[in-house]
Amino acid sequence: MTKTTRSGLIVLIIFLIAVGAYTFYSIKGINQDTTSIGSSSGTYRVAEDSDSYNAAEAKAYKKEFIAALYIEGVISETNQSYNQKWLKNTISSLKKNDKNVALAIFINSPGGAVYQADEIYLALNDYKTTGRPVYVYQGPLAASGGYYISCAGTRIYANRNTLTGCIGVIMGNSFDLTGLFDKMGIKSETIHSGKNKNMMNYNEPLTDEQRAIMQSMCDECYDQFVSIVAKNRGIQYNTCCKLSDGRLYSAKQALEHRLIDAIDSWDNMLRDLAENELKKPGIKVETFKYQKKQSLYEMLTGKALELQTAKAAAQLGVPADVIKAMNTEDRFTPMYLAPGY
Repeated sequence: MTKTTRSGLIVLIIFLIAVGAYTFYSIKGINQDTTSIGSSSGTYRVAEDSDSYNAAEAKAYKKEFIAALYIEGVISETNQSYNQKWLKNTISSLKKNDKNVALAIFINSPGGAVYQADEIYLALNDYKTTGRPVYVYQGPLAASGGYYISCAGTRIYANRNTLTGCIGVIMGNSFDLTGLFDKMGIKSETIHSGKNKNMMNYNEPLTDEQRAIMQSMCDECYDQFVSIVAKNRGIQYNTCCKLSDGRLYSAKQALEHRLIDAIDSWDNMLRDLAENELKKPGIKVETFKYQKKQSLYEMLTGKALELQTAKAAAQLGVPADVIKAMNTEDRFTPMYLAPGY
C-alpha cells in the first residue's frame, strides 16, 4: 500500500468516525436538554460619552450591570426561539444577583399562550419588588402577549416602525370536517362521557352551548388583559376597552393612546436608563439571549413530519395548515396572538 493511499484511508476513517460520533450524540440529545442556558452573549458599556460621566465615580459601580434580556418569538412552553423555563430562570437569577441593577427587555413577539405570557408578566413584577427598574423596548413587533409582557415595564419604548397593541384573545380553533367526511365516506367517532367532553373536535359540530362555554373563558382572559393594561398604563378601564379591539397600533398611535412612553432607539433607551434613571453613566450592559441547539434527530423528524402532513392534506383535499393546526397541542389554548401567526 502506498503512502498516499494509506493517508487517504486514514482521512476517510477519521471522517467516518466524526460523522458517526455526530449522529450518535445528536440522537442521544433527544433525551437531553439542548438549550443554551448560560447565554450571556455580549458585554459593553453605555453612556461613557455622557457629559455627566466621571471615570473616578464610575469605579464605584464598575462591577454592576444592566441585564439586556431578549424575548423573541411566539410565547409558548418552548420552540426554536423561545423557552419559558429558561426565561423564568434567567429573571429569577438576575433578581438574586446583587450586581444586577436593572433590566432592559427587548421584545420582538407576536404574542402566544395566555398562561406563559402571564407567568413572565408576574415574574417581571416580582423582579421589580427589589426596587430595580424594568425598561422595555419594543422591536419590529410587540403584539398581544408581547404587549401584555410589556405592561410590566417601568417605562415602554418603541422603534418608530414598531407594531404593537393587538389587545384581545383568540380562544382556540374549531374544525368541523363532518361534511367532508360524509362526502368521502369516512367515519370518525370519539367515545366519550359528558356531552361537552368532545367539543371542538373535528368530528363533531360545535353546539351553541359549547360556543358559549368557550366564549365565557375567552372573555375572562380578555378582561384580565384589559385590566392589566389599564392599571399599568394609567388608563381608565372603559377607555382601555375601546382601545382593546384587537387591532395593531403603529408606534405613533400607541404613544398618542398612552400605550407606550417614548419612541426612540434601543441605544437611547439604554442611555436614558443608565444616565437618568440609575445615575450611572458608563455602566456595563450584559446581554442574555436564548439559543436552542437543534439536534440532527430533530431536523430529520421535523422534515418527515412536514412531508407526512402535506401528504395527509393532499389526500383529504384541505390546506396543510389545517392539518397542522388540528395536530397542535395548544389548539384549544387561549392565545394572546397577533393576526397572521
